[in-house]
Amino acid sequence: MSLSSDVRVYAFRLKPKDDLKKSILSFAEENKINAGCIVTCVGSLEQFHIRFANQKNGELKKDSFEIVSLTGTFSKSSAHLHISISDNAGIALGGHLLDDNIIFTTAEIIVLELTELNFKRELDSTYNFNELVITKRNEN
Repeated sequence: MSLSSDVRVYAFRLKPKDDLKKSILSFAEENKINAGCIVTCVGSLEQFHIRFANQKNGELKKDSFEIVSLTGTFSKSSAHLHISISDNAGIALGGHLLDDNIIFTTAEIIVLELTELNFKRELDSTYNFNELVITKRNEN
C-alpha cells in the first residue's frame, strides 16, 4: 500500500552539544509533526552512538566526525534514522542512529512533513521489530 500527501518543508540548525536524534524528536514534538522524513543533513559530531547491522548493542566513540548523510522517518513519538559519518582519515561508516550523537560544530537539517499522513510503529511478527505503519491522518 502506498499513500500520498502534501508536504511542508522545514530547515533548522543544531548547535554544539545538541543531541542529534533527541533534537529531531523535539523538533517534531514542537511542530506537531505526525509524519516526517529527513531530506538532508550535514554537519559534525564530537561523539557518535550507532548500532551496526544485525547487532544488539550500539557502539559509542568520541572523536571528530563529519556527518556524510542522515536519512529516515520520524514522528513526534518515534524515529527510524540511519546515519553515515566519516572520521578524520575519510573512512566512512554508518548504521542505526541512537541517542547520544553529540553535535560538534553544527548540523544543518532539512525535513519534510507529510501533512496528510500519520507514522506510527507497531510490532511486525516477521522479525519481532516495531515497524512503520502509515495511515491517512483522518484514519488514525
